[in-house]
Amino acid sequence: MEGRDDAITKHEQLLLHIEGLKVGSKISVRKLAREMSVSEGTAYRALKDAENLGIVITKERIGTVRVEKKPRNISEQLTFADVVDIVEGHVLGGADGLHKNLHKYVIGAMKVDAMVRYIDAGSLLIVGNRDNAHTLALEQGAGVLITGGFGTSKEVKALADQLNLPIFSSRHDTFTVASLINRAIFDRLIKKKIMIVEDIVGSKPKIHALKMSSTVGESMALSEQKGDPRLPVVDEWNRVLGIVNRSDMRNLPDEQSIEKVLIRNPVTATLQTSLASAAQLMMWEGIDFLPIVDRNRKLVATVSRKEVLQAMRDARKQPQLGETFDHLIWNGFADERDEEGRLFFHGFITPQMATDLGTISEGILTTVMTQSALRAAKDMTGNDFVLDNMSTYFVRPVQIEDPVAVMPRLLEASRRTCKLEIEIMHMDSLVAKAVLTLQSIEHG
Repeated sequence: MEGRDDAITKHEQLLLHIEGLKVGSKISVRKLAREMSVSEGTAYRALKDAENLGIVITKERIGTVRVEKKPRNISEQLTFADVVDIVEGHVLGGADGLHKNLHKYVIGAMKVDAMVRYIDAGSLLIVGNRDNAHTLALEQGAGVLITGGFGTSKEVKALADQLNLPIFSSRHDTFTVASLINRAIFDRLIKKKIMIVEDIVGSKPKIHALKMSSTVGESMALSEQKGDPRLPVVDEWNRVLGIVNRSDMRNLPDEQSIEKVLIRNPVTATLQTSLASAAQLMMWEGIDFLPIVDRNRKLVATVSRKEVLQAMRDARKQPQLGETFDHLIWNGFADERDEEGRLFFHGFITPQMATDLGTISEGILTTVMTQSALRAAKDMTGNDFVLDNMSTYFVRPVQIEDPVAVMPRLLEASRRTCKLEIEIMHMDSLVAKAVLTLQSIEHG
């Protein structure tokens, strides 16, 4: 049986009704309650859930409006409005152009006649109190960010309004605003790269769930029909109660209730859970099936370990976008192999790895050893791993710009775990040492 079809709740009826409305339709709590013969409280909760699902939005002075739900797509580009927020800016003119995308920014540290070669439509000129540069940028189709808290002339503000190109001021200096914008761009690139559960369940077919009243025979039939060895069990409000496994029901009579084989209080995830976290969760719990729930623990989807791992493999084939701290730390290291073909890494201690006291950060060295272990384990087994535990020893300090070699050595490996010893060497002297146990996310 398909539990969600048998007893669709009033709340689900409301959501389906809202979803069926024409895009652009205005919706009020009172009108929805009257049309669907429910209380205003029930209508209000349905509208809030519809807003969370992205099929309606509420605007000041307009009200709640049905909109087209857009797939999750984090734009790599910032809008001018984003930049205003990032630099804590104050809009001086051209507010109607704040929605436009920023393609690049240009720092106006040159003569005005030289700037024209670098400014084009969609760019942002970052400059100080120079009205002639402000005018030039607007005429070229660019926005203007004035640093140092300065303003601009009435004529420039009028031109910005006429061209719908934003001009805004920030109290920060040029270096600070450029750093803030760069950081925001990299953050977006990183978020775009990180896949979440929502990315893989959007195109999945309808969920098939059971009720507590379902029998073994009905459950086995649905499991066989849909090819799902595990099925979620929900209550009348579609909240997850548990999971049943086909293997647990094979020798039971068809008329028996599934209650006796129900795995209660299962581990769940949400649409915003990252795929890496979902894989790690399933590995830790020894499971290969996750019900996906909303904030009220209502079932919205299901994912299997196989689906998660395949999506992660596909994601790794895409070019790397943005750089996390782990990437930035590891950028200074290169792979190499010794005469016996064993992988090791070498690089230099950079100034960014130092603490305020000028010593090398133990946290940085720990990250280097962890990254080398994960890469060596991947090289040896072909699997991806996560860190389970680590014992670290710091033997002697190293100086900025000292060359170091990171030497991984496999201690033992099984289908699920990999244990390695990592040594960081400077010349022939031991700098730090660690023993790490890694867990494969490929196997539960």
